Amino acid sequence: MIYLDYNATTPVDERVMSMILPFFSTRFGNAASAHPYGRTAHQAVENARRRIADHIGADASEIIFTSGATESCNLAIKGCFEAYQSKGRHIVTTMTEHPAVLDTCRYLEAKGAEVTYLPVNSAGLIDLDLFKTALRPDTILAVVMTANNETGVLQQIRAIGEACHEKGVIFFTDATQAMGKLLIQVQEDSIDLLAFSGHKLYAPKGIGALYVRRKSPRVRLTEQMQGGGHEKGMRSGTLNVPGIVALAEALDICSDPLEKARLQDTTLLRDQLEKALCRLPGVRSNVPDGTPRLGHVTNLRFEGLEGKMLLGRLIRDIAVSSGSACSTASNQPSHVLLAMGLSETQARSSIRFSLGRFTTGAEIEQTISLVSNAVNELRLH
Repeated sequence: MIYLDYNATTPVDERVMSMILPFFSTRFGNAASAHPYGRTAHQAVENARRRIADHIGADASEIIFTSGATESCNLAIKGCFEAYQSKGRHIVTTMTEHPAVLDTCRYLEAKGAEVTYLPVNSAGLIDLDLFKTALRPDTILAVVMTANNETGVLQQIRAIGEACHEKGVIFFTDATQAMGKLLIQVQEDSIDLLAFSGHKLYAPKGIGALYVRRKSPRVRLTEQMQGGGHEKGMRSGTLNVPGIVALAEALDICSDPLEKARLQDTTLLRDQLEKALCRLPGVRSNVPDGTPRLGHVTNLRFEGLEGKMLLGRLIRDIAVSSGSACSTASNQPSHVLLAMGLSETQARSSIRFSLGRFTTGAEIEQTISLVSNAVNELRLH
């Protein structure tokens, strides 16, 4: 079967797997224990923390380990809202954020938060002037994702961060899809909080991190999990040592020159797939030409066809999805595509193809053939 759903999750890289296996067996200690087993685990955690921080230009003390990006988003948004209520209760975000952000914001609205959901244009981009206008004296937090999980569209993160800092607003970005693919530097990009997850970059599921700025400004968060005071009191719970080691190793591999070259090759394969399928009648890209986006993902709509019917034809041969893995079980059209101006019918006719490290040219050629045949057969009926 051809796997083209890397935005949903990635396989664990064998190099990552070989690095973490000892931490399930001979080096299985609890990083909070004082004996040699614990000290070995603690050293591995702190080494990983430093390496992860280096990738984003942060200090090791600014990295907090979590179970994944969803927990990181909850900690960042809820923790910030609770810590800064004396300043204000206003949060600014966008209509195309991941459910981990949107659902958290809606939860806080029931707790007294006022949330502004900014619209996007047909490319999925927010208007920077509109964003600046939305920032008020009582705005405590702005939340804008780096790269959209359904379309790959890249927001102007540096300009957004600068605008926040000019107004004294904390800036949080969900960088889950961008980590390991783009160079993100939290100082230059004026990022105060940053979330990401291991299973999107060839590490296991169940591990993630949150960057929390410690100076200029120092960001305060109210902890959301009590019970031991781990991670500087921000996130209690026994540390997932194998996952933490895997996260650092996965990021190191992503920055290797050979892997960066492979990422460029993946973009060429994505372009090949996109161009070939867009030659079919009624097939269009949902992202306009020239829009800044990640190089491994394309979101296509098949006009006149129900996306689920097409997926049903492909499901035995190709693993793809109609949108976010977190909302795929629902029968609702993509909120991202609706926000970009597509009709419900167009959104339901759309499919996301996301390539990855192990995608081959032969698989792309076979995908083009399989999708083309399925589309032609469905149109005949």
